[in-house]
Amino acid sequence: MKASKTYRSEPLRSLHKAMKDIHSVGGIDKATMRRFDLSCLTPVEDLQPEAIKRIREKANMSQATFALALNVKPSVVSKWECGEKRPSGPSLKLLALADKKGIQAIL
Repeated sequence: MKASKTYRSEPLRSLHKAMKDIHSVGGIDKATMRRFDLSCLTPVEDLQPEAIKRIREKANMSQATFALALNVKPSVVSKWECGEKRPSGPSLKLLALADKKGIQAIL
């Protein structure tokens, strides 16, 4: 099953699709296409501590098991849920995927 993309706006969706077509025929290189991906697609938003806990509880996992799924230390999950730290980069992306698609999407 192909994941759907979320765009910042309808005009950016149209532009992105056109650029994908141009890329598919060799009109632009991979690096340029990646820049279009980043500029057109909706970025992952920060998660509040309550949202992280909700994602974990929805997955029916302890903090330790959830940490294993995210490839972080259990203390990091605890700090996220207490608001002492905020997830970023790959961890934030994995949390967003687990929230939208379920924990199975990242296992």
